[in-house]
Amino acid sequence: MLTLLDNRLWFPDPSQALIEPNGLLAVGGDLSPERLLLAYRMGIFPWYDQSQPLLWWSPDPRAVLEPDKLHISRSLARLARRGQYRLTVNTAFEQVIRACRQLRETQEAGTWITAGIEQAYCRLHQLGHAHSIEVWQGERLVAGLYGIGLGTLFCGESMFHRVDNGSKLAMLGLCRHLHRHGGELIDCQLPTPHLMSLGATSWPRSRFLHKLKERQQQPLSQGCWQSGELTL
Repeated sequence: MLTLLDNRLWFPDPSQALIEPNGLLAVGGDLSPERLLLAYRMGIFPWYDQSQPLLWWSPDPRAVLEPDKLHISRSLARLARRGQYRLTVNTAFEQVIRACRQLRETQEAGTWITAGIEQAYCRLHQLGHAHSIEVWQGERLVAGLYGIGLGTLFCGESMFHRVDNGSKLAMLGLCRHLHRHGGELIDCQLPTPHLMSLGATSWPRSRFLHKLKERQQQPLSQGCWQSGELTL
């Protein structure tokens, strides 16, 4: 059953999401920090393009990646060892989400990272809930990713790259950084061949929601999301 949201701060139970299209749960509402945080804490996320109303999803199955189980290819390991790129945490969030948006606008007819989404997640970053990993070549931002932190779980949203394997290097940085600080799970939302090649697996939604409830109550070690350099 598809639920029409009003101005009240609520969501239906994710188990009510449609089977086809997979995980569509609700339409309407807004992108306020309070509603977005409630959505993520319930295993729900917004996904729509500029031609559509605001749509909310909770797919089944759910793609997840455990930080210590990232598949590191030989080429990625060599790239990390070379030291030709510098990685940082939370130093250029707005640049990262803008680059993700621009990349998808170039590659696709539309993008789900609308101007409203960009503004909303920048606001979440200012409030300390949304975080980014950046990859630099000198002073040039060449790759990155961003998402929402919920305790020891990280909800990945999008990534971009301007150099070969740049986004994989950002993912390696995220996984090692999270593992170092007690992070246990990365929500990748929808299973794709690319994510599966990196070590992601598919979980039934019920299992993911159970882990989400547990992990968002567990804190990461101090300083995890402090802005600064990231060591591989």
